[in-house]
Amino acid sequence: MSAISASEKVDGFTRKSMRKAQKQKKSQGSSQFRTQTFTELSPLPQLKDAPSTEQQELFTQKLQQCCMLFDFMDSVTDLKSKEIKRATLNELVDYVSTNRGILVEAAYPEISNMLVYEFLLRFLENPDFQPSIAKRYIDQKFVLQLLELFDSEDPRERDFLKTVLHRIYGKFLGLRAFIRKQINNIFLRFIYETDHFNGVAELLEILGSIINGFALPLKAEHKQFLMKVLIPMHTAKGLALFHAQLAYCVVQFLEKDPTLTEPVIRGLLKFWPKTCSQKEVMYLGEMEEILDVIEPTQFKKIQEPLFKQISRCVANPHFQVAERALYFWNNEYILSLIEENIDKILPIMFGSLYRISKEHWNPTIVALVYNVLKTLMEMNSTLFDELTASYKSDRQREKKKEQEREELWKKLDELKLSDAAALVQNNSHGLQNNNSNNNNHQENQEKGTAVIATDHEDPVVAMDTAENVKGVKTAK
Repeated sequence: MSAISASEKVDGFTRKSMRKAQKQKKSQGSSQFRTQTFTELSPLPQLKDAPSTEQQELFTQKLQQCCMLFDFMDSVTDLKSKEIKRATLNELVDYVSTNRGILVEAAYPEISNMLVYEFLLRFLENPDFQPSIAKRYIDQKFVLQLLELFDSEDPRERDFLKTVLHRIYGKFLGLRAFIRKQINNIFLRFIYETDHFNGVAELLEILGSIINGFALPLKAEHKQFLMKVLIPMHTAKGLALFHAQLAYCVVQFLEKDPTLTEPVIRGLLKFWPKTCSQKEVMYLGEMEEILDVIEPTQFKKIQEPLFKQISRCVANPHFQVAERALYFWNNEYILSLIEENIDKILPIMFGSLYRISKEHWNPTIVALVYNVLKTLMEMNSTLFDELTASYKSDRQREKKKEQEREELWKKLDELKLSDAAALVQNNSHGLQNNNSNNNNHQENQEKGTAVIATDHEDPVVAMDTAENVKGVKTAK
């Protein structure tokens, strides 16, 4: 045991933090790094120089040699062995990529134990690769460990893992359902428990290509995955990190089955952000991608709730949200859908657009709104004129009501002031009357005392106070 300094004895937190730092130092390397007893590696002959009869045995020895783990974050220890392992790995990658007939059954367990991404990828892509043999080693446990590694903070590692998992999904039919289920579980934990997983974007990329290969009609589990997992993922705080991949997956589902359009759009409207402008811009971008592939019959089902939300976005004081919503009118296909349903959409949008054209603080937004109003007027000028007249009359009524309300408040304020003045006046009259009554009462008391004093010669009676007048009369 190492010696403990006096400061560490006094401060227990120091010892605790040092132990924690030592533990972290051990696990700073690969995601699968574990401490083990190191043995120094010895260089082996080159595979290209070995006789053909010895190449297979030498190949296996080199695979075993590369299973030795080193802490590459430590740049001081085991330098010779690290260099031997690095050179051997490069040699093996080149050997597997350029040679045929080298993947014998004895090599499969060694390769699956080694788990070096680039080599594993070359192994899976080799024409001699046999899934019937490899399935004994690349099983559900192997896939689970591979999925755990997607939480790595290194994007290069996640990119290799993405390609490796995709190859495994393509070559091992028996693992496909298991892989989808485990990705589903990772996403559910991410949404409802941890709210953190580094490999979400990479897993969504894999899913995008998987969804593209789904057979029709879609299974119930696939539809459930869309509505219960992919749509709620839009609520994540870190949506910006994987939104492009998530939107791609959603659009892939809608291209496969257009009848899912209505529940998907209603789900997005349900989770529409209220306070985060950045998220609103992303939602609007995804909604435009969905409208690009929507069928006219599906559009009719969601046009009212959708354009009510777009109307609110157009009226948003944040100019980026308003600008992104107004860009919908630059899309030819969306314009054609709006024109077909102008009788429903124009009354929803008109009020917000007309008000913004007069009141919005950003001149760019005002210019875009004028262009949109011009486009809508060209689609149906009669309805546009009716809505303009109706809007102006409504505004006049509102102004009249506002005027009446202000006048009523003014009258109430005046009435309140007059009541207050009358109350003050009444209080002053009351005080004056009280003072005069008190003065009269005091004078009467003084007069009564004087009369008693003159009517009686008795000095005791004459000195009696006004309060004892009644007693004096009784004595008389």
